[in-house]
Amino acid sequence: MPPSDLVSTPEAAKALGVSPRTLQRYVTQGLVTPEITLPSGQYRWNVAKLRRQIGIADED
Repeated sequence: MPPSDLVSTPEAAKALGVSPRTLQRYVTQGLVTPEITLPSGQYRWNVAKLRRQIGIADED
């Protein structure tokens, strides 16, 4: 997957309509898995995969 398909946690949270902290909490609780975790500990997300993880249909 090209890196351009990946977004930061704030961008992914905005796409889902939740706060970045909520998305981070989902990771901690094991509800979602980021596409990659950078060496700095920051997450990068594929929004379409994230939506599938939480059961939201993709927007076309």
